[in-house]
Formats: sequence, C-alpha cells, structure tokens
Amino acid sequence: MLEAIRLTKRYEGAPTPALDDLNLSVAAGDVFCLLGPNGAGKTTTVNLFLNFIQPTEGEALVGGINSLRDPIASRAKLAYIPETVMLYGALSGLENLQYFTKVSGNDASSSDLLSFLALAGLPLEAATRPVRDYSKGMRQKVGVAIALARRAQALLLDEPTSGLDPLAANEFAGLIEKLRCDGMAVLMVTHDLFLAKQCATKIGIMSAGKLARVFGANEVDHLSLERAYLNLFTGQEVT
Repeated sequence: MLEAIRLTKRYEGAPTPALDDLNLSVAAGDVFCLLGPNGAGKTTTVNLFLNFIQPTEGEALVGGINSLRDPIASRAKLAYIPETVMLYGALSGLENLQYFTKVSGNDASSSDLLSFLALAGLPLEAATRPVRDYSKGMRQKVGVAIALARRAQALLLDEPTSGLDPLAANEFAGLIEKLRCDGMAVLMVTHDLFLAKQCATKIGIMSAGKLARVFGANEVDHLSLERAYLNLFTGQEVT
C-alpha cells in the first residue's frame, strides 16, 4: 500500500541528504513504526508520501500511485494525523468531521459520522461539544474518525502520542490495532520505543537519512529493541 523506492531528498547547501536511498514497504494490515533521533529522516519520509515536499530521486508510491506525479489520486487513499491535530475550536467534533469529510469529496449521514467517532473511541456526549474543550487525546480520536470517514487505505502518523498521558497513549495504540485488523496500512513516526513494540508489525530505526535496522515486532522484546537502539547511536555495546 505504501512503498518507497530508492527515495532520496537532498537540500541545497546541506552536507548530507535528509533522506538517503530509502527502500520501504507497508502492506495492508501492517503497522510500520519508524524510530530514530531528530533529523534522522522520519518526518521527511512522511512528507514525501504526502507530496508536501518533492524527492530528489526515487519514488513514493501510495497504492501504486506516484505521489509526485498524481498527488490528488495518491492523497485520496491517505489520511494524515500529525503530532497536533488542527481542528476548528468553535465547532463540535461531529461538525469538524462533517466539514473535513465533505472537503475530501465524501459524504455521510450524521448517524454514520457518529458511528465513526464512536469507533475512534470518542464518547457520544463529547461529539456535540466544542472542540476547544477537548483534550489532545480526544482531538486525535477525531483525526482517526476523519480517516475512517474518508475510507482511507493508508494512515500516516507523526508522533501521534507525544504529550499524551499513559492511559490516553494506550487507548490510541488500541485504535491503531483496530485499524490494522481492518486492513489499513499504517506508517508511524515515533520516539516511543514502548509504543512501537506495542502496536507495530515492523519496526525500523533510522539514522542520518538511512533505514539502519529493521525488525519484525515479534523478533524483539522491549529490552532488546532498546539495546539495539542505544548500540546504534552510542557506538558502544549496551548490555
């Protein structure tokens, strides 16, 4: 569903590429978590799939569609949840969902939209309250509902649990598991090793624009994943 083929991004004047010859694929029903420090190339990868920036070389494909050559068609298959979901504060969760669903060219009844909010874990009583009163976790749930209403086939997430308390982060991980079971392809950028181990099917560690290590989630436990991460970035063998 998502495929990067020798994907590279260089910025003029920069000594090294922001992204260097990345090959990566995320199938329907997979959750691929990208770990790594700031500047490793994680967000650049997401932005290339969204066509927010253009690649220097290579391709970012969404359902086989080149995101550079046909950004409208590729974005129609995508939903994107950034670290902070931007919604209209004076509108309710339901009204925000109605608006963003129509803007994307889709249409649904109020009852259908309420069911999407419920599937995303937003309490019914909150659906009609102004979003300005929502917690960050509630805003993230509206973002998931937007993805469901748009019938997105792939979901891109950039630090979605940053700033969430442990309970809200655990609830969000449960939502991602539901989406995975329903066949959505998920590419998630995170600094949270625990979250990656909790909900990923594949985990990649990025360093200096390269995908340095890739694990199947069932190949590592949390301790060995942490050890591999520290070994990569400290240059020392951590036991």
